Amino acid sequence: MTETTPGWLTTDDLEMARARMPILYVEAVPVRVDDSGEVTSVGLLLRIGPDGTVSRTLVSGRVLHHERVRDALLRHLEKDLGPVALPRVPSSLQPFTVAEYFPTYGVTPYHDPRQHAVSLAYVVPVTGDCRPRQDALDLVWFDPREALSEAVRSEMPGGHGVLLRQALAHVGCVG
Repeated sequence: MTETTPGWLTTDDLEMARARMPILYVEAVPVRVDDSGEVTSVGLLLRIGPDGTVSRTLVSGRVLHHERVRDALLRHLEKDLGPVALPRVPSSLQPFTVAEYFPTYGVTPYHDPRQHAVSLAYVVPVTGDCRPRQDALDLVWFDPREALSEAVRSEMPGGHGVLLRQALAHVGCVG
């Protein structure tokens, strides 16, 4: 594994980079699967935003300089779900979609007011004990149908509800 420094850019440098070029992210939809590999539940993080709003979100984070995508995905899964979540990262790193976030509403279904970001999105089965860390308040497991409900997806800002729908369609849980 490549060693990376968490603060690879200062806050000012990151703001300058965000203003000038797309930033690469990984996103993961944590799922529980049964013995036949069918998705039985979907994990959504509960977070408090900088403005104090509570929302549901997916595992997400930047890929650091000189870091492999696989390593970034594992790092963010551990950071958000805890060290014993036991994620099973796919052997093929082909994402189920590439989400392009823009600072302007309406260009794509994805919006991030801070930047233009390109995100590689994965469905990742987890088998261990998930205990949210960092800035997540909780991790709630939903039945796939419940996760696809408008009530749940409406609590997901920036297009994460659209991404969740795409992820569940990708694994055959069409609502």
